Amino acid sequence: MHIVHWLKNRLKAHNPASYFEKYRAFKNLPPFLVMIWRTHPWMAAANVGLRGIKSVIPVSQLYLGKLIVDEVLALTQSEGDLNRLYLWVGLELGITIISDLLARLITLTDSLLGDLFANKTSVQLMEHAGQLDLDQFEDSAFYDKLERARRQTIGRTMLMSQVLSQLQDIFTILFLAAGLVVFSPWLILLLLIAVIPAFLGETHFNEKSYSLVRSWTPERRELDYLRYTGASDETAKEIKIFGLSNFLIERFRVLSDKFYNANKAIATKRAWWGIVLAALGTLGYYSAYVFIIQQTISGSLTLGELIFLSTSFARLRGLLETFLSRFSSMTEGALYLQDFFEFFQLQPRIQASVQGIPFPRSIKEGFVFENVSFKYDKVPNYALRHLSFTLKAGEKLALVGENGAGKTTLVKLLARLYDPTEGRILLDGRDLREYNVEDLRREIGVIFQDFVKFQLIASENIAVGRIEEKTQMQKIQHSAQLSLADQVIEKLPQKYEQMIGKRFADGVDLSGGQWQKIALGRAYMRDSQILILDEPTAALDARAEFEVFQRFADLTKGKTAVLISHRFSTVRMADRILVIENGAALEIGSHEELLAKDGRYAELFHLQAAGYR
Repeated sequence: MHIVHWLKNRLKAHNPASYFEKYRAFKNLPPFLVMIWRTHPWMAAANVGLRGIKSVIPVSQLYLGKLIVDEVLALTQSEGDLNRLYLWVGLELGITIISDLLARLITLTDSLLGDLFANKTSVQLMEHAGQLDLDQFEDSAFYDKLERARRQTIGRTMLMSQVLSQLQDIFTILFLAAGLVVFSPWLILLLLIAVIPAFLGETHFNEKSYSLVRSWTPERRELDYLRYTGASDETAKEIKIFGLSNFLIERFRVLSDKFYNANKAIATKRAWWGIVLAALGTLGYYSAYVFIIQQTISGSLTLGELIFLSTSFARLRGLLETFLSRFSSMTEGALYLQDFFEFFQLQPRIQASVQGIPFPRSIKEGFVFENVSFKYDKVPNYALRHLSFTLKAGEKLALVGENGAGKTTLVKLLARLYDPTEGRILLDGRDLREYNVEDLRREIGVIFQDFVKFQLIASENIAVGRIEEKTQMQKIQHSAQLSLADQVIEKLPQKYEQMIGKRFADGVDLSGGQWQKIALGRAYMRDSQILILDEPTAALDARAEFEVFQRFADLTKGKTAVLISHRFSTVRMADRILVIENGAALEIGSHEELLAKDGRYAELFHLQAAGYR
């Protein structure tokens, strides 16, 4: 009675909607099964067929065991047939060998299909992530969804195996149950009493575990970050210099202990209730066992039938417990699968127009910013406000302003990584949103100040600028020469085949200035109509900077260029200079014109010049 009372209280304590939501998650299984089928139809069909055959074997083995025992007893009473006995034994041997063979083939196809499925879903995840907008990657809630989806690409292979095993066990249970029903329907009722309570307990605690893991997604990302930061070649210098090791360790320990304690509370309750409910199941089993023994003593059953029924009941109980436990686990898996599908439901706001205008082969007029404003999500202030100016075709425009003024945001709008919150950007008189976005980005070469240091070989690091030409070594080497990256690469042990970065075996790391020359090589490799350079010489020494400037005119020849720099020696090479302050255009003109105005640009220029006197 206490157990029934507990179960009723648990059902009342939980919002019915949570249970409805949990079982509603099973709607994800049909599309999930379709994904498995499409991964490799032949292998999926083979796996299901093998499992179908194997589902018949347990009841066949048990029934043959019954026949063998009855035949042996008959022989002891001189009523049996020795040849028939050996026939039953031979059949049981053959079925056992077939069962082992089927088990190994199922394991093989499970493994191969699981690997193919994990690989395919990982590719789909990367493909979809590549279509999403930049501002979505800058949202922590999006990252939580991405992190959960990433985990599912591997974890769902286990769900795949569970679903297929569940289908196999359904048939086995039906065959075994049919055998019990033939002899006594009461055994099925006892079986349900033995199994159902444990199933309800497992379901409850699976829900608790899922809720805990889901709610801890941000903290788990922080734990991963702390684990990586505390033991990484990229952070080792500063951790040692600033003595951060104990700080990071303590922060990790506190956070991991909180998760451990929360999980421990659930695991402890689960263990204790598991003991109680398992005892109830065992009591149900032995009640059935006593009933079968009594029927045998009374002569209603033979000894072989006693063994068949008791073993069938035990096997069926184990199968049902596994089935229901797996069902509960599948419920949890289906909830996690919801995270996977939710990620794929995210859509980019910047859509590639089907009827998009092809990007002009040669820009004629240039860009016009008309009262452009931009505001990041969840940030109260505007990054850019009422910005209006013209970037003429073939013009070299420099952007000047303090950090946070909105310079990088402006070039991201130009490359349509963002769309304006207000106003519009025109290219040759047409709204930028009317152009095919892929064509637009193909014609823009951008080297950001925080460019990515790809852990690739040297030639591929240059080819990143136009990766479809990664085999064009002549072009790669020419781009490296123009950016001075060839001087870096020629000193590497394997030259252009050298792995750059320390993450992989035999990798060689580069200094900041050397990496920047590699990144500049990508700009030459890009060979696009529009070039955007965000602090292109920030990590270069004075001599290298001077050499890069000598090549700057060649790099931007015939191109529309935007240059962001804090160095006025770089800025003055531009045709015009746009000074941005607090997201607004303060002044625009050539170097000489702005000096003559004696405004903000002149003030910043003279402040920097004073440092060199």
